Amino acid sequence: MLIDGKGLSKQMDASIIEKVNTLKSDGIDPKLAVILVGHDPASQIYVRNKHRKAKLVGIHSIDKRMPDDTTQEELLAVIHDYNRDASIHGILVQLPLPKQIDESAIIQAILPSKDVDGFSPVNLGRLFANSDEAYPVPCTPRGIMTMLDTYKVPLEGAHAVMVGSSNIVGRPLGAMLLNRNATVTYTHIYTKDMSSITQTADILIVATGVAHLIKGRDIKPGATVIDVGMDRDKAGNLVGDVDFDEAVKVAGKITPVPGGVGPMTITTLMQQTLELAEGKFSQQRQKQSVL
Repeated sequence: MLIDGKGLSKQMDASIIEKVNTLKSDGIDPKLAVILVGHDPASQIYVRNKHRKAKLVGIHSIDKRMPDDTTQEELLAVIHDYNRDASIHGILVQLPLPKQIDESAIIQAILPSKDVDGFSPVNLGRLFANSDEAYPVPCTPRGIMTMLDTYKVPLEGAHAVMVGSSNIVGRPLGAMLLNRNATVTYTHIYTKDMSSITQTADILIVATGVAHLIKGRDIKPGATVIDVGMDRDKAGNLVGDVDFDEAVKVAGKITPVPGGVGPMTITTLMQQTLELAEGKFSQQRQKQSVL
């Protein structure tokens, strides 16, 4: 069974549009600020896609472009201005940043209440502590969890194997799965005999950036395979970290590339922008009721 991230994202878009219109009728205009420093071609594509999706669902997006030689202090000043702007609900700084800027310092400068990417140490701490309060989380892992739930993949007691341990996908997704009572194993570049581990996975998530790293022989028959990779083969075709032609013969459920995880990441970003705006609206309503 193919896990159709593209189709699911379209269904979510329709729900987001409806909720955005409701917020606007109540005087709240959801707004996302996206900051791009430099001219990295891939980052420009990602940012353009985010603005297109925001326009589609009715979210107002700010397109802030800054030159390659931007200093850390200049970028921090923009973030602080957006932090203070009550009309902005979510702030996103497109990564990677130029070498002269400390990414960690930039991420920490964004208010946790506007951290639409879910990368703030405060929000990641809430995730790893399995906090009951509402908070934004990294969008790609949340999008994957949505796909697993939609396609009714059992999580409790399942063995989930992460191939890759980045702060963007592997680590937070592992925490989300652990919070749902899955047994989680991490593998990475230093793991010995990785195939012997991936072959035991009920749920196999691959996020390495290495094209066709995982072959059919590395997959447990009937497993759910989530391919986060977006790579180019020698012919220039877009492929994933999983050799799809081999894996599809073994897996029970699998995401294609393209059309799997990618669309869900951007839609989840819009969903979290909406939720941050809804939280602000809720606070306003509470204040009004007290008055």
